[in-house]
Order: sequence, then C-alpha cells, then structure tokens
Amino acid sequence: MLTTSQLGDIEKLQKEVEAYDGLELKLNWDMLRSRTSDRLDFFHYEKDELISFLGLYPFGSTVEATGMVKPSERRKGHFTRLFADAMAAVKQTGFKTILLNAPASSAAAKAFLKEQGAIYKFSEHQMQWQPQPLDALTGFTLRKAATADLKMRVRLDVEAFNLPAEDAQASESRIDQDEDTDMLMIDVDGETIGKIRLARDAGQTWIYGFSILPEHQGKGIGRKVLQHVVKTESEKGHSVHLEVETKNAHALRLYEAVGFQVMHAQDYYSF
Repeated sequence: MLTTSQLGDIEKLQKEVEAYDGLELKLNWDMLRSRTSDRLDFFHYEKDELISFLGLYPFGSTVEATGMVKPSERRKGHFTRLFADAMAAVKQTGFKTILLNAPASSAAAKAFLKEQGAIYKFSEHQMQWQPQPLDALTGFTLRKAATADLKMRVRLDVEAFNLPAEDAQASESRIDQDEDTDMLMIDVDGETIGKIRLARDAGQTWIYGFSILPEHQGKGIGRKVLQHVVKTESEKGHSVHLEVETKNAHALRLYEAVGFQVMHAQDYYSF
C-alpha cells in the first residue's frame, strides 16, 4: 500500500513533468490508490524529493509499466536503474507479457524504449467530449452490475476486446474493488448484451471497458448508450473522457460522431 505522502509525491512529480513536456502521463491512479503490494512501485528520492518513479500495473498475465523523471534530473541514469529493478521484479512474478507505456509525443521516452529493445505494438487515444446538444434516447436499460454478471463481463472482454480469458478475469475482478466507479450492464429486451464502466475523479468522468457483444453490434445500441451516459454525466458538471486503441476504427468513428476529440495519445511497446 502506498502512503499518503508517496501518493502526494507522485502527483506533484506528474504535474511537473506534464507541464514541462506538454503531455499527459497514464499512471493508472485507480490502481495506485488501491495498492495491496509493495513490490509494484519504484522510487528514487534525493533530499526528501521524489526524482524518479516507475509503476507496474498487473492485468492477469500481462503487466504494464510506466514512469517519469524530474526534468532537471534527466540523463543521470535514475530511471535506467529503476527500470532494471522493476524488470527484475517482473521476472520473479512470472508474467507472460510486458507492455511499456509512454506518451506518443515524448521523444525522450521513445529514445529510452529503443535503447531497451522494446518493440512498438499499438497506440491508444485519450479523447474528451466537446459539449454539444444530445438527445435523450431509449431502447435499453442500464443497471449496476451484480456478482452474477462477472461471467458476462469476462465474456465481453474476450469477445469484444480479444483479451485472454485469464487477463479478463483478473481485470474484471479487480475493478469491483475500485471506489467512485460504477460498473453498469446494458440490457435490451431483458437480455444482457454489453457493459460500460464509469470512473469519476476531480470533476472528470472516464469511460472504460465499453463493449457490446459482437452479434449485437451495428444496431445503433452502442451509440444510444454512449449518448445517454455522456448526457447524464455532463449534466452533473463533469467533463467526459475515454480511451480507445487507434486500430479500433469502428469505435473511433462512434466516439467522434458523438462529439469526442483526441487530446492525447499513448504508445505501447512489448518488452
């Protein structure tokens, strides 16, 4: 578990790095705040100031890694040492896949990943909804997920996102422990056909895991649900955000049609 002081140091360094580089880091704050292990986060302090940080984020058999270095302390080997320590820890845990995450606009991150021999796999867009009129739509029901819905949630991850069943099971089980999060199931004519997760923090609502079973796609249900959620959250005064892989052209077009625009991008590399 991370201490309040450590979380504050991470947030302070994140703000400094983002302001200096003009980018957005993906540090998975929901996972940082709910840590149960002390073997996932790596720190380098000097005179009680956090200089460099690297976090590991497990998703079943896959682990993601991302980090940052204070701008004035770069090129001194701080992050290289943290990275070596983190990868040694990963080897001991038996993960099958390692993904390294970095902002797409960061030349320094790309150079570091190239030095490590990491191979580019895919990119992910971070999108924000631009306010515009939205109609109230019907034809579906949203309800909070129950324990009995876990099997369907895993099935949706496997069929809609092509996730390995092991990773889907681990991810969906972890989500139930998150605070300020609503996991909603999508029902049509009494049948559960999809899900959408809403995570709220500091006036922002983030949409995750939005999926419809393949046999029910192309019927306009996804767009109706998305418009309803965006309308409801925006009327609460929240800005609305989501993430989507660039290779998912269908989802990208759907989000753009409802009024989302790409604000940032994250690149993922296999290691």
